[in-house]
Amino acid sequence: MNNNESEHSVSILGGKDKLFDTPEKPGPFCFNQEVAAVFPDMIKRSVPGYEFTLDLIKDVTRLLVRENSRIYDLGCSLGAITLALRSGVLASGIDADSVTIHAIDSSQAMISRAEEHIGSFQASVPIVLHCGDITTHEYRHASLIVLAYTLQFIEPEKRLDLLKKIHAGLNPGGGLILVEKIHDEDEALQGISTELHHEFKRRNGYSELEIAQKRQALENVLRTETEQAHIKRFREAGFSKTILLGKHYAFASWLAIK
Repeated sequence: MNNNESEHSVSILGGKDKLFDTPEKPGPFCFNQEVAAVFPDMIKRSVPGYEFTLDLIKDVTRLLVRENSRIYDLGCSLGAITLALRSGVLASGIDADSVTIHAIDSSQAMISRAEEHIGSFQASVPIVLHCGDITTHEYRHASLIVLAYTLQFIEPEKRLDLLKKIHAGLNPGGGLILVEKIHDEDEALQGISTELHHEFKRRNGYSELEIAQKRQALENVLRTETEQAHIKRFREAGFSKTILLGKHYAFASWLAIK
């Protein structure tokens, strides 16, 4: 694949998501072998604006990456965002060998599949995969850190400390891309948002049973916050500037600058 091609446009091979097509009560959602095996299909059919997010991450990377710096992908799953980051580095025109991308995930099942997928692409930007806890990992010399669809799975009481740690690890002028599912405090507006998301899933072939079962599995596992709560936390963590770059139904993307 040459530098002008988008690496993340190549889908990660995997099966069709039928994990919640069962009347049995689901256990709490976790990123295990079964989820890893169908994750590309699950994301494509469940997350509005996902392809937009990959393009956005590539473009922001091209603008913010600097030579002799690091990039971090926190909660990298199978590596689609990691590859979008690498595409952005290659498109930036800087010395790609001087930039290292660190991709971190707490699921060994995800990391194992990411190693296979990322290894199938040859490029000059070094990528290091870590299986570990992003709340305890040390970040330094970073021009960009991505936290996409991940903070929502972190315990709420640990979120501010994580953002402070990220802020401390960024170089001046470096950026954090945060992508999160959010909710509205107004019950009527939240009801509309939820129904729109469910209709998105229906159009992508999920049944009412699958939608209900997955929602139950995610209860108390994926904990959303309001847009205002995220903006307040950016300020408390020390970020000087933030911008909302995109919103697809209840999924929002911000860029925060140190």
